[in-house]
Amino acid sequence: MSRHDMLNKMFAQQNEFMHLLKEKRNFPEFPVDLLTKQGQKFVKNISHECMHELFESVQLLSDSKDHKNSVSGDFNKDKFLEELADVTHYLIEIFILTGISPEQIYEAYMKKGEINNNRINNGY
Repeated sequence: MSRHDMLNKMFAQQNEFMHLLKEKRNFPEFPVDLLTKQGQKFVKNISHECMHELFESVQLLSDSKDHKNSVSGDFNKDKFLEELADVTHYLIEIFILTGISPEQIYEAYMKKGEINNNRINNGY
């Protein structure tokens, strides 16, 4: 399966889940209208959930603390990956909520990657 197909499959799974939430949990119609306060607030709330999951993942990096000299070696990569998968679910949900397609995020990602590489190569 190509990476592009994988991204489409991830979007499809999240879209299906969001339809389930709409049916069973009072989730709004999507994409939301970003010209409205209600639409923007909903995306902001989901973004906060996404950040919360990212914070949960970095909490697992217990040896990253600058003030700590000891190294516990206690890192659960499976749990870390699970939290990052939660982040990815929310991030894809944000794309779907805002009407951003897999192709659009791919193009924007690749364009920004090229800009970042050029910056480093040109002494930014």
